[in-house]
Amino acid sequence: MSTNNSISIQIPEAELTSIREALNTLKTTLGPYLIALTPARRQTVPKMSDGTIPFVEKAMEYAQEDGQFLPPYVQLQEMEKDWMTVKNLMPVLRDLQQLESNLNDSVMMAGSEAYDSYYNSVKYGARINVADAKVIYEDLRQRFSRSASPSNNGTEM
Repeated sequence: MSTNNSISIQIPEAELTSIREALNTLKTTLGPYLIALTPARRQTVPKMSDGTIPFVEKAMEYAQEDGQFLPPYVQLQEMEKDWMTVKNLMPVLRDLQQLESNLNDSVMMAGSEAYDSYYNSVKYGARINVADAKVIYEDLRQRFSRSASPSNNGTEM
């Protein structure tokens, strides 16, 4: 049973409202410029990673300096727009990924503490026969019940 309180925050409602408004601004502002790929399409599209960026940058320089190798169906202006989109949106994406990671960690830790603390305490109380603990424990442990199977027999996870 963990006794650490790793996270203890309470975000004021005014700040939550401000956060929601900022997210709506991001959605509204970026929305017209973003697309959504199907899972099948995502699998077929070549992906650019940090290691690929220098390659694409160099290829763009060559395409701009020596366009003779551009296929007739590729327009340099469209390649340049695509490359600028990557260069402009990559820092935004990284900031949002870091924010998402920290948000996930914060929600996970707060949820873990809210989820774990009381249940483990009442579980321990039931084990040592503290008055009323068994009734509460039996009610809460239903969360962990599975349909009876040969390997589980209805025991906790």
